[in-house]
Amino acid sequence: MGFSFPYLRQDFAASLVVFLVALPLCVGVAVASGVPAELGLVTGIVGGIVTGLMRGSSLQVSGPAAGLTVLVLDAVRTLGLAALGLVVLLAGLLQVVMGLLRWGRWFRAVSLAVVEGMLAGIGLVIVAGQLYSAAGLAAPGSGLGRLAGLPVALVRATTTAATLVPLALAVGTVLVVVGWRHLPPRARVVPGALVAVVLAGLATALFDLPVGTVRVSGVLEAVGMPGAGAVSALEVLPLTDPALLGTVLAFALIASAESLFSAAAVDRLHDGPPTDFDKELLAQGVGNSLCGLLGALPMTAVIVRSAANVQAGARTKASRVLHGVWLLLFAAVLPGALEYVPLAALAGILVHAGWKLIPFRGVAALWRGHRGEALVLVVTASAIVALNLLEGVLIGLGLSVVKAAWDASHLRVDRTDDGDGPVRLRLAGNVTFLRLPKLLDTLESLPRDRPVEVDLSGLHHLDHACRATLEAWAARHRAAEVHATAVTPGTAPADGTTTASADGTTSASAVAATTRSPRSTPGGR
Repeated sequence: MGFSFPYLRQDFAASLVVFLVALPLCVGVAVASGVPAELGLVTGIVGGIVTGLMRGSSLQVSGPAAGLTVLVLDAVRTLGLAALGLVVLLAGLLQVVMGLLRWGRWFRAVSLAVVEGMLAGIGLVIVAGQLYSAAGLAAPGSGLGRLAGLPVALVRATTTAATLVPLALAVGTVLVVVGWRHLPPRARVVPGALVAVVLAGLATALFDLPVGTVRVSGVLEAVGMPGAGAVSALEVLPLTDPALLGTVLAFALIASAESLFSAAAVDRLHDGPPTDFDKELLAQGVGNSLCGLLGALPMTAVIVRSAANVQAGARTKASRVLHGVWLLLFAAVLPGALEYVPLAALAGILVHAGWKLIPFRGVAALWRGHRGEALVLVVTASAIVALNLLEGVLIGLGLSVVKAAWDASHLRVDRTDDGDGPVRLRLAGNVTFLRLPKLLDTLESLPRDRPVEVDLSGLHHLDHACRATLEAWAARHRAAEVHATAVTPGTAPADGTTTASADGTTSASAVAATTRSPRSTPGGR
């Protein structure tokens, strides 16, 4: 039975476009991560050929991502370059386990505000860090330090001849990338980022500009199995070390989240088969495991390359596999061409990429319609800048859970007091401990010298804390020998009025019994 490639022409053309988009990004992400540029190409090759062949999403493209730059740079500084491969390998294996356990679908339950906040925080850190690189200056280690030091760095960069040239080159790169989008569609077939890098390289070579360029030692020399260096690192930081385990967990969770969120976005761009999230998570895990064995950068699915793939007319996974083949051929035949790429131009590319990660319009839209979600987004981004990527995401997730619990918990109180008869109180809604202050205020405001009737039939959910509060309230009224009645569903007469029990009082056990009625227990309706 022969092989059929009905869309080979479309996929071949799309693969060339994706290759041209991926090439400068692979190199730029590697340089910004503090590792040899060749390792970015290795990750792009694995993401194209290995992950591209696996099942999951048919059109999204994987490779080194700007979203992991901050995490990789911190890991290299903390654990060393020799241990990076081991960290990526362990993170990939964790992704494989999550894929086999079919946990991929659960990543779809993460709040979109947390995702956008994560991207915004990453974008801020990238922009702040790469602005220093654009001027050839050393960036402070922390995100807050980078932001705080930008005014001084800007003054220094614009008043010193040695820094003015690379800064001008970086600014020119950004202008080319931004302006390229306004050219006719035929011209935009060649990506603006590649054009900007080529022009910067030509300018550097022709005018002998005093700027740093990419250092190239060869792909085979850069690739290394986790060996003696990783063993030495483990002697200092064993596998049980919290710093190592936290880094592995951060790599796995953030790479998985970015890949699967990208898959959901790509699915909206085409009408082909939707992504199988569990299989895509497994494919990402296999790819990262291989990247770890090769000592390369971690990979994720990247929305920029994936969108370029779809927009270029790709129809099957052949396009992303071929893009990996083109990266492999470039790394094997033309690695020396990277030596002409100025570091300032790559910094400009990453500043533009980081800026695009910050959802300015999204924050404004959320603030107008969902201020709670906007708060989650801003807090997540701020925590990433102030602390680090993992802690910032965990803070965002925790805040989103609290917000969801607050939104789901609501208590409506209707009070009737005609002045002569008993005070009637009707409670309705889903009452959890988050509404306990309101419940306490309501019960404490009731008179202690008059009969009270509390109707609980409108409660759909009453948690343990609130039930205990009602029981304590009933016990106090019983001790004071004041009539207090909790009306359960079904005890109200046909005319809808509430009635008291036979002796006009209610005990703690009576209130507890009402919480076990069909409409007032957890999940009661």
